[in-house]
Amino acid sequence: MNAALTLARAALPSIPVVNQLPGIRKTGGEFSGLSRTGTATTIERGHVDAFAHVCGFPTKDTVPLPYPHLLAFPLQMSIMSDPGFPAPAIGTVHLENSITAHRAIAIGESVNVTVNVGPSRPHPKGRIYDFQTLVRADGETVWEETSSYLRRGKGDGSASSGSVFPDAEPSGIVWKLPGNLGRRYAAVSGDHNPIHLYPITAKALGFPRQIAHGMWTLARCVAALENRLPDAVRVDVAFKRPVLLPGSVAFGSTTLDDGFAFSLTSPKDGSPHLAGRTTAL
Repeated sequence: MNAALTLARAALPSIPVVNQLPGIRKTGGEFSGLSRTGTATTIERGHVDAFAHVCGFPTKDTVPLPYPHLLAFPLQMSIMSDPGFPAPAIGTVHLENSITAHRAIAIGESVNVTVNVGPSRPHPKGRIYDFQTLVRADGETVWEETSSYLRRGKGDGSASSGSVFPDAEPSGIVWKLPGNLGRRYAAVSGDHNPIHLYPITAKALGFPRQIAHGMWTLARCVAALENRLPDAVRVDVAFKRPVLLPGSVAFGSTTLDDGFAFSLTSPKDGSPHLAGRTTAL
């Protein structure tokens, strides 16, 4: 199933009337888990360079740290569009992300990608689904990711509200983001969620105008630190408030014993968009 068809199918449970049809309706009932494994994929320079360009990475013979997420995303959408998955994809919020790179992945390598998700866990504002990704090359696990998605609903006030990161005050670096950034990133990533594309499509889903992809904000921060990170590294982030496009964000970072803390905030009022840290392995 191609990316556009998968995303269209994932959107159907959010459309009134259509979302009540058999095979589309999401019941929100018991869920034991789902898994998807893609076919072997050869890392192609053209796609990697396009991702690097839109996210601010240099051109190299190895892939940028967040790049394998693009290989996992179609499998995540395939799971979310499965009738057995209890929550609609549209309206499910990407809350946190954790990437572990065990080594650099070279352009031209062949990799296998598996994504699985188990039962949800409680959150103060609903339920969390943790999508686990494994990327293997020649039988060796070279890259892992956990993408945590929130489905708003009846919450548990005693549950954890998420990860806490060291402070990283803005350092005077401000990035001005164009209105077409979401469309540029979507063209590379395959994530054409309408909240990222145009004012009219974003407004239809409750936003004043289009917003940047969370994974773009993660990638842009990692790109700013890229030349100081080892090949074996873990990057954890929490996505806070959406970044409206066009707009500006202030980047900050500070050195830790085993890596860096980093942040994106509003240059106007300091409100947080993203908080994260790196940890050398």
